Order: sequence, then structure tokens, then C-alpha cells
Amino acid sequence: MELKTKIEAQDGKQELFIHREFEIPIELLFKAYIEPELIEQWMGTKVINFECKKFGGYVIETLDDKGKVAFQANGVFHEIIHNKKISRTFEMDTMPFGVQLEIYEFEKISNESSKLKIHTIFESVEKRDNLLKLPFAFGLNMAHNRIEKLFTNMKEANQ
Repeated sequence: MELKTKIEAQDGKQELFIHREFEIPIELLFKAYIEPELIEQWMGTKVINFECKKFGGYVIETLDDKGKVAFQANGVFHEIIHNKKISRTFEMDTMPFGVQLEIYEFEKISNESSKLKIHTIFESVEKRDNLLKLPFAFGLNMAHNRIEKLFTNMKEANQ
């Protein structure tokens, strides 16, 4: 099965380019990235702190079946342009990938569809390549599928 989320990683580069088209309006796609209640639903994680403003921070965590922290990440927002762009740092506390700079660009395709481009820059090629050894592409595609499903379910519930 082909993944809708596409990841480009050139050999020897310390960056990733991620592309995905969504069958939801750009306003909803952007909202999925700036509203903690929505983030919790599509990421399947808990938002501990979320200050969506310039130099505001965020902390998210996911618990395992026994209630222990399986994953925790944090970062700082650097730029937020409504329905257009988010620049932030991202770091997983329990993983050796270092701090990443993530630039999200949101683009309107039509009134009912939109595109997301993510440019992620790692501290080194090695750290980027270590992340790519994990099922990163599968997990990210699954999370993006949840964004579409979340808003599709909301739309159906309101009809």
C-alpha cells in the first residue's frame, strides 16, 4: 500500500522534505497543528504544555499500556503565520536524534483540499539517518491519515 505522505531524504544531507495533500480545507489543516485538543486526537498523545506564539514552548508525551512515559518531546515556536507557516524546534527527550528545526508550510489547493510541506533539518546526517531506520514514514503517514479522518468525522457529525 502506497503511503500518501511522501518523504525525501537525499544521501549525505541532514534534512528531510515531507509532502502530503489532504482532503480538508487549509484552515482545518492548520488548526490541527495549533490546537492542543486536536493534536491529542491525531497524534494519540497528551499535550502537557502548549504556547502557540513566538518563543512559546510545548511539551507532549505518550504513555505506554502500563502508564509509563513511552515518548516525550518538546520544542519552541519561532514563527507562526496563520494558515501559511509554522517554524519550530522539536526534540524527543528519550531518543538520540538531537534538536531538529521544522518548517511547516501550508498551501491551499482548493476550498476542500490543502497541501503540507515540512522541511526538517537535523544536527547531523547520522542523526537524520538514525531516525529513518525507524518506521518513521509509516508512523507519520498514519498520523496524517488521522488528521483527515478527524475532520471527516466532525463534518459527518455536523450534517
